[in-house]
Amino acid sequence: MATARNLGTASLTTLLVSAHYGLGFILGTAEKSFTDGPIGSLYAVAVGLGMMSLAWLAQFYWNRIDPLWTLLGDRYGYPVKVGIGLMSWSSLIGIEAVQIISAAAILEVVGLPVTLTMVSIAVVFCLLSLLPLEKASWLFRGLLLFNILVLGAALWQLDHGEAYERAILDFWPMVSQGVSTKIVGVAVATVLLVLIDMKCQQFVVRSQSPPIARWSCLFSGLILVALAFLPTAIVNAAQQRAMLPADVTGKTAIPYILSWLGGGIQTPWGILFVASLALPALGLGSSILRIQTKANLDIFRLSNTAWHQAGIASLNAILALAVALRGGEIVGLILSFYAAYLAAIWVPFSAYLLEQGQVFVFSVASVQVALLTGGIAALLALGMHLLTPDFTWFNSPELTILGIGAGLSISALFTTQIGEAILLLFKRVREDSEA
Repeated sequence: MATARNLGTASLTTLLVSAHYGLGFILGTAEKSFTDGPIGSLYAVAVGLGMMSLAWLAQFYWNRIDPLWTLLGDRYGYPVKVGIGLMSWSSLIGIEAVQIISAAAILEVVGLPVTLTMVSIAVVFCLLSLLPLEKASWLFRGLLLFNILVLGAALWQLDHGEAYERAILDFWPMVSQGVSTKIVGVAVATVLLVLIDMKCQQFVVRSQSPPIARWSCLFSGLILVALAFLPTAIVNAAQQRAMLPADVTGKTAIPYILSWLGGGIQTPWGILFVASLALPALGLGSSILRIQTKANLDIFRLSNTAWHQAGIASLNAILALAVALRGGEIVGLILSFYAAYLAAIWVPFSAYLLEQGQVFVFSVASVQVALLTGGIAALLALGMHLLTPDFTWFNSPELTILGIGAGLSISALFTTQIGEAILLLFKRVREDSEA
């Protein structure tokens, strides 16, 4: 079925923003800012910079249409297609589980039971993922606008927006003066992930033209950078007013502030404002399910029927719900999954780009071995980090996972390539001697 090219600049920009402006973006930034100050915006700013960098690859994706597992699978064989698809699928289950956990934690503030809320959120994600993209973009546009207005109103009530200006002015000096492996790990993992993030690629290929795709990437990146300082400013303004009770944590700071803005959690406005914080998760959660469904249909070569879409989306929602019901931390979890996916995918993707640019051609076997080695190493490193948080090199979990996974993947790529060249040389020498 041909891909519909029906997304204009406004619709595409909205969808690209909603693909990353979720609870990890908001609550993760707020949690970091609660203890680290303005530099807590680092992850969110890196998302925006990554989105602007995506403009460089926008025409590449638009021309080829297919996701990475299909592009690289067609070139390097079905094992590569399966490997990339499974790595993307597994990483997105963890990211979606974070959205469910975060949304349920927020709604718990208004008295909703956690388990029932998680189940309900998973169902809503599933239903939204089945909507046509153009209809979804209008829905997400309204949800995003409402959420941003509520957060902006909270900031205005706290200090008339002065904390927002301070957050921007203090951020860049803190980053430049305090450059460390931890900062580099967050920035590198986030920017590189956005460039190969299929949540974004699925929208870029639906744009009406490559210029619209490029401008939408730039606009969405600028919007995300602007939004990156909003949670930081709200938390820091509340801390300056000393209005946060001792039992409020980084995760609950913004929900508490929004309940205060609405006059308390017992009031309808308080409930509505707290609930508005969970709304951006609808866009990101449904986008994740949509790309997981696409991956499963491609990998298992299933027809793109409504029944298959609904069945696969439901299965993926159930798996994410199962992970969410086990609980877990928000901060660091997203980047750890990102780093594992990056470590496995970037080396084969770089080999593909070098060939497309007529720079160098790697063999099919070398890319297959690189993906297998990098994927296994990255998943093992991710598992070690999740089970043993002290398993960290360079004071950065992201660099640890990237270093192990991508490092072994690169080694496997060149070792296999050189090995094949040596075997070919020996074969030619033997043939010459026999002749």
